[in-house]
This record gives sequence, structure tokens and C-alpha cells, in this order.
Amino acid sequence: MTTGRIWVFLGGATSAVTGLVMTYGTTVGDVLYMITYVTMCVMAWMAVARIGAGPDRRPWALVATAQVLWLTGDAIELAYFYLAAAVPPVGLADAFWLAGYPLLAVALTMMARRRAPRQLRSAVLDGLTLTVAAGLASWQFLILPVLGTGFSLAESIVPPLYPIADVALLAGVLFIALSPGGRGTPTRLLLGAVGLYLTIDISYNVLPLFLEYDVVARIGPLIMLGNALLIAACLHPDRAELTRPGQRVNVLHPSRVLFLGLAFLTAPTLSLLQSGVDRNSVIALAATALSTAFVLTRFTIAVREQERAQAQLAHQARHDPLTGLANRSVLSDELERPGPVAVLYLDLDGFKEVNDTHGHEAGDLVLSTVAGRLSAAVRATDLVVRLGGDEFVLLCPGLPQAEAIGLAERVLADVAQPITFRGTVLDIGASIGIAADAPDRDVLRSADMAMYEAKKQGRGRWVLAA
Repeated sequence: MTTGRIWVFLGGATSAVTGLVMTYGTTVGDVLYMITYVTMCVMAWMAVARIGAGPDRRPWALVATAQVLWLTGDAIELAYFYLAAAVPPVGLADAFWLAGYPLLAVALTMMARRRAPRQLRSAVLDGLTLTVAAGLASWQFLILPVLGTGFSLAESIVPPLYPIADVALLAGVLFIALSPGGRGTPTRLLLGAVGLYLTIDISYNVLPLFLEYDVVARIGPLIMLGNALLIAACLHPDRAELTRPGQRVNVLHPSRVLFLGLAFLTAPTLSLLQSGVDRNSVIALAATALSTAFVLTRFTIAVREQERAQAQLAHQARHDPLTGLANRSVLSDELERPGPVAVLYLDLDGFKEVNDTHGHEAGDLVLSTVAGRLSAAVRATDLVVRLGGDEFVLLCPGLPQAEAIGLAERVLADVAQPITFRGTVLDIGASIGIAADAPDRDVLRSADMAMYEAKKQGRGRWVLAA
């Protein structure tokens, strides 16, 4: 589905949810609710069917199954309401509602593992740190108050299972949020959907303390908007970013440090609230917060130093130390990308004579100057590579053959411009071979052979690969 149609779908879903909120609690509203939910589930499975069989489909199938389970729970509750004229506080519907949470959490974890193969350790540790803090808060404010109400065994056990399920769901979404990988629209849609689910559940527990339950109950249809966001993520053309291995992220985001600090302060803060606020407790909490800030600051400084060292090593591994251009490793990676590409293979004319006559210092000046001229001649999307010695490659994605020839002529003129070394003008030119997306995809070899043919014909020429 195109991006435009996805936004039209989300707009329609938002309008439908608005109507459901306005008609909530009426027979018409209940009928529209079930029709909308069934439609959402059908669309979810249709979106899953569009994905080819294999590992990429499995997490989305779990997402669709979770929606069906929640729909079944709602259908059971409505059946009790209209057929039995009474809805039990705890019943079969809860089994279906609760069953959807672990399936969605497993789906999120599967996506995170596929996004970050052998790179998920940091995300898991940070995610579990935040999850433990959230679980502790849920235990004190959402679970313990229910356990001490004196209701029946089922009524005392089942309601606390929802905060526990939310904690599991939070862990899954944190694994996605903190793992390497793309951060495009599909990821934002998925995170928004799960965030909405968690917000609705927390609202059901907190808002009744301040509002009438009839008002709070109207947030129920918002679950449809979360379902719509998940379906949109599954239908998005860039959906694969959620299940495709992403590049390793070696940068510590400041918000990550902030969240970890808040997680560390959760336990002492809750203890303070439970035991009562007095001057000594406040001083102890302030000292704990200050110590945590110092530790995290020192941790951040150490990580930043490691990031800079790793970035320097990574740059050295993929760039030529003299010219700063990309090296053969980068070129090999770029050649594996799909799509048409033009390659210009350059070999400098007269470079050996310059080195032999004026020394390596003059040769280095020539290489650096030529590198700058080549970089200035290409587009922002093109890649300039030094293979070694006096050989360079221009990799130009999507460049038509006629424009590649024009580029070669400009490069020949630019490279031939005078280069002055200690008052002497160095005589430098270039021979260029041009290849444009050969059938066997070996454009580099084709351009190399064309370059040697240009050498045979004389300096300052370009030859188009056959």
C-alpha cells in the first residue's frame, strides 16, 4: 500500500474512533464498535497475508492474533450484557484479553532480535532496567491496593494480571525502541500503537480516582486507533525496517541516560512515599539523586570517549588516510546495493614521473588535489573512492550513460588543471573507463578494462565499456 493510502486509512480510522467515542454506551455504538473491530481484524490478517511466508511474517501474525483475542473478549462481554443482562466482574472475557498481551510482547521481541542480531544486549539491559522500575511502581500503586480489597480469589488475582501484562508489553516495546535499526514511519507507528495501548490501560486504573467511570469508559474505543496504527505499520512499504538487521548504533542518546537515572531513583522514591515524607528522608533521597547524577555523568563521559575512539577506528578502516576518500571496502558495500549505477574508473597520467622527479611529497600533493577536484565534480549522492596508488573510482547511482560521459569530460578537464609544487607546475592528466550497470553487475571490472583501453589510446581520454 502506498504511503498516501496509509494516511487516508489512518484518517478514516480516526474519524471512526471519534464516532465510537460519541456513541459509546448505546446499542448503536456497540454494534458499530463490533463492526469496526471485526473490520480491523480482517484488515490485520489481510496485511499479514501480503507478507511472504517466512520469519518476517511471524511477528505480524502474532500481532493479528492478539487483536483477534481482544475482539473475542469484547464479544463475550457484550454477549453477557445483552443476553444475561449482567457482566461478571471477572470472567471468560478476561482470559482472552490477557492472552493477547504476551503474544504482542513476543512479537515485539522477535522484531527486536531480527533488527539487532547479536547486538541486543545493551537494549535488553536498559529495557529491563526501566521495566523493573515500572514493575515496582505498578506493584505499589496498582497491584497491592487490589490485593488488599478483600474480594473473592478470582477478583483479587485477575485485575493485577493486567498491570503485569502491561509491564511485559513495556519490555517488548523498549527492546524495539532501544535496539539498532531504522527509525522511519513504520517504527514510529508501531511504537505509537503500543504506547497508546499502555496509556489506555493506565488510564483505566488511574482516571477513576478523579473522574466518573462513565466518562473513563469512553476511552475504550481508542483501542481501535492503536489497532489501526499497527495495521498501517504492517502495510507500510518500508515495513521491513522492523524485521531487517539494522546498523550498529554506537551513540549514547542523552534521553537514555535520563531514563536510566529515573529508573535508579524509582525504588528510593517509592520507599519515601510509603514510609512518609520527613526531612531526613528528603535529604537521603536528594543525596541519592546527586550520587546517581555523578555516577551517570562519569558513565556518560567514559562512553563518549569510547564512542569517539570507535568512530575514529571505523573511519580509518573505511577511508584513505591521505585523501580522506572512501576506500575499497566502502565501494564493495555500495556496489551491492540494488539499482542502476554508473562507474568511472580513473588512473592518473604522469603521476609516476612526478613521484620520481619531485618525490613523494609532490605525489601526495597531487593525490590530495585530485581528490578534492573529483569530490567537487560529482553530485552529493555520488561516491568518490581511492583504490590505492593513483587509481580512483566515481560511483554514481542512477546516472544515465550520456551524463556519465559528460562527467568524464569535466573530470578530465578538472584533473588537467595546473598543480604547483615549490614553484614548479606538475603535468598531470587522467585516463577514464566508463561502465554503466553491466548485466553481470561487475561494473567495476568493466570500467577497469575500459580504463586500460583509454591508456592505450593516449593520455587524457575516456573509453566506454562495451
